[in-house]
Amino acid sequence: MSADANMRKAVGKVPPGLDFPPVELVAAPSLDDATVALVTTAALAHPGEPWEDQSHEYRLFDRDERGLIMAHNSTNLDRSGFALDRNVAYPIDRLLEMEKEGRIGKVAPRHASFIGSTFELSTFLFDTGPRLAATLRGDGADVALLTPV
Repeated sequence: MSADANMRKAVGKVPPGLDFPPVELVAAPSLDDATVALVTTAALAHPGEPWEDQSHEYRLFDRDERGLIMAHNSTNLDRSGFALDRNVAYPIDRLLEMEKEGRIGKVAPRHASFIGSTFELSTFLFDTGPRLAATLRGDGADVALLTPV
């Protein structure tokens, strides 16, 4: 049996996906009018504020905060890029440059970080994800730039 046939056979046994209620689709503003927020899975934190393993929470940071550390606890994560330039995982400086150049409307007042090494995802889907989305929308964000780490 070919690899394609094996894959189709295996996928056929997977139960249907999650069923979400319909949502209203609205036209997004053009980027030069949009307020943009960052959402990363880099487990950013203030020094001395570690993340708990498998945390489903998020942390919010003001747009002008500096000195954040990558508190990711995975031994498989190479932190050297972030150590050299935080914009690898948290491109706040690039967003501020884009705002200054008029390429985006505004940088949102707050941004968020999750811890990326989490296996149980339903809490993100049904609780913390929608809660964060509502928080960022309440801050005026039109767009979230996701930086998975």
